[in-house]
Amino acid sequence: MRVFLTGGSGDLGRVLSRLLAARGDTPVNLDIRPPAEPHGEYIAGSVTDRALLRRVLPGSDCVVHIAGWHGYHLVTGKADAYDFWDLNVNGTFEVFEAALRAGISRVVYISSVDIELTPQIYGHSKVLCEELAHGYAARHDMSVLILRPRAFIPYWNRTVYSSYVEWAKWYWGGAVHVDDVAQATLKGVDLLMRQKLTAPLTLAVDGKYEYTAADLDAWDADGPGSTFERVYPGKSALVRAHGLDPAQAPSVYDMSETRRWLGYEPAFSLRNLLDELESYGEAGPPYEF
Repeated sequence: MRVFLTGGSGDLGRVLSRLLAARGDTPVNLDIRPPAEPHGEYIAGSVTDRALLRRVLPGSDCVVHIAGWHGYHLVTGKADAYDFWDLNVNGTFEVFEAALRAGISRVVYISSVDIELTPQIYGHSKVLCEELAHGYAARHDMSVLILRPRAFIPYWNRTVYSSYVEWAKWYWGGAVHVDDVAQATLKGVDLLMRQKLTAPLTLAVDGKYEYTAADLDAWDADGPGSTFERVYPGKSALVRAHGLDPAQAPSVYDMSETRRWLGYEPAFSLRNLLDELESYGEAGPPYEF
């Protein structure tokens, strides 16, 4: 199977390419940057290049559309409204139209839970992109899966996080590991390959939590940090030493439909983070590709 990855040299594309190649599939990576390690095929270019897309898309079985500016780029000022329109919105149109003309009927679109932040430029761009996805599915009978992961920039991306602890502070309030997003995406590709969707399917992608619904409903009923200490006994001193707050409650997304449709079960949880923090400290664990 040939899986066309837009933005395949980024964090998620890097992990996906490895997983696809390991199981015998061919990842086809379109990106303006070359990949960190070679898996499958690499094509230098942008999703905004209409002629290039028309030339390179034919022959693929499924498209995973990842390319786009993210919330991080908005917060840091690396992208403005023009950038988000050109790459996120217009680039998504170009991908869907080129896929249609290439006879590709299966598309996994990587959206974001930040779609809830519609006044924000990034969230609004995702709203518009999802509308495009719905339009192509309705007009052209395309089988479209929309995944809405939480932010998933990994700790090993040192252009964003200077240390494991800095990443842990971001992860602390509820998040998803890039490996789990890759797992969900791969399961989404497999779903589209075996089943025709009659309407676009939108699924949230969150991480794994040891906290139960009852824990969250009665958070810290016995005092600040009490829920954390009960679930992770003896770890409060560790997290406080690294500037993490055991009294901070995580936000959790409903993934019942994601589990039902994809069989998705996230693997990385706060317990994994605590174990890695205890074992490796600031540097974090080595990440093996």
